[in-house]
Amino acid sequence: MNKQTEIKGKDRYKAGVLKYAQMGYWDGDYQPKDTDLLALFRITPQEGVDAIEAAAAVAGESSTATWTVVWTDRLTAADQYRAKAYKVEPVPGRPGEWFCYVAYDLILFEEGSIANLTASIIGNVFSFKPLKAARLEDMRLPVAYVKTFKGPPTGLVVERERLDKFGRPLLGATTKPKLGLSGKNYGRVVYEGLKGGLDFMKDDENINSQPFMHWRDRFLYVMEAVNKASAETGEVKGSYLNVTAGTMEEMYRRADFAKSLGSVIVMIDLVIGYTAIQSMAEWCRANDMILHLHRAGHGTYTRQKNHGVSFRVIAKWMRLAGVDHIHAGTAVGKLEGDPMTVQGYYNVCRETFNPVDLERGIYFDQDWGDIKKVMPVASGGIHAGQMHQLLDLFGDDVVLQFGGGTIGHPMGIQAGATANRVALEAMVFARNEGRDIKTEGPEILRAAAKWCKPLEAALDVWGDISFNYTSTDTSDYAPTPSASS
Repeated sequence: MNKQTEIKGKDRYKAGVLKYAQMGYWDGDYQPKDTDLLALFRITPQEGVDAIEAAAAVAGESSTATWTVVWTDRLTAADQYRAKAYKVEPVPGRPGEWFCYVAYDLILFEEGSIANLTASIIGNVFSFKPLKAARLEDMRLPVAYVKTFKGPPTGLVVERERLDKFGRPLLGATTKPKLGLSGKNYGRVVYEGLKGGLDFMKDDENINSQPFMHWRDRFLYVMEAVNKASAETGEVKGSYLNVTAGTMEEMYRRADFAKSLGSVIVMIDLVIGYTAIQSMAEWCRANDMILHLHRAGHGTYTRQKNHGVSFRVIAKWMRLAGVDHIHAGTAVGKLEGDPMTVQGYYNVCRETFNPVDLERGIYFDQDWGDIKKVMPVASGGIHAGQMHQLLDLFGDDVVLQFGGGTIGHPMGIQAGATANRVALEAMVFARNEGRDIKTEGPEILRAAAKWCKPLEAALDVWGDISFNYTSTDTSDYAPTPSASS
């Protein structure tokens, strides 16, 4: 596979068309430097296109190449500026697909800019005709590059200190229905959820400032509810106020108003774009606010395993960009998510160093250079009857958000929140006693439900509900044989 020969000397710069490998975008002997940015692409070449040439084309089109030789290459330190495809491997169990590893010199990227990073890595190659499909599976971001970003404005540790909540996951819920409530009724939902035992309530991705409820009315009624629930429970409470809007100026106005009302957190949607996300992170850092990111729209390009961008890459970019929360999947809920793959997303958010973990889809070691940790959010079709699974899968550093699993409770919203809080605390207590919550979970929940009618009702309604569908996005790897096999 390493026999593709780069053309050098005068012949390299003769006018005309050369293969990308011949132009120097393939080097099977290349040893990546610690300062190189590494990317793993999954590529499906067109019939008759050699895998190495396709890999070289990916490296070329995401760095300095175009379709023909250009003499202006000779005005640059071309060897340094060219990305280099250095390894190509068939994807296990996926005929016609190849893993393509590409190294980029750090000089190719602007400091602290997700927009520049993404314009380079995914800006052009996904439309390249010789490829049927392409997917960015993973990236290794060198520490020298990581340190040019400020990261989360608050971080997981400081968030817990501000909320004074330790030793358990945080609990939340999304106000339902997403659309159509008046401001006053919206505030009533928030109050009931927080009074019942939740830490957070939240707006959903598509509630902004529609005719049925102006954003300012929502903010006023929600913060009245937050303050009332906090006073009555003695706990720090919050509600994610979605400041997503059509312009940055309007988002800043909404965020300023949220802060003036005493909110501890604001929310944005992924669809606002990378630059806007970084700008809101700057605002939150200056104003001591927690920044919650809803990953609205991600499934349009993260879900299919042969084309798009893996969510683990989005999670890495968002940690650099500077969000404190990010929706990262539930594995057991209504939304796409293989358990091991989703655990990999959580590890990207929460660890200071990610070792290679092929089972969880992590293909490179990643040193985060002490950049703050992001709190992952599990949200989408989960309920109290799954508490043991969620705690076993994700541990303590997660926000568990039960929307319908709170607001659809047969005894009302406050009872739904109480059911979730009791289920969580019973499960944490059992885990801390050393019980095997993964297998004993249903028994633990039923025992707690004997003295908690809201939990009993929740288990009766939802206890058997699950979303057991085959995941479309799973990790593809070939297990290494053990020494004993």
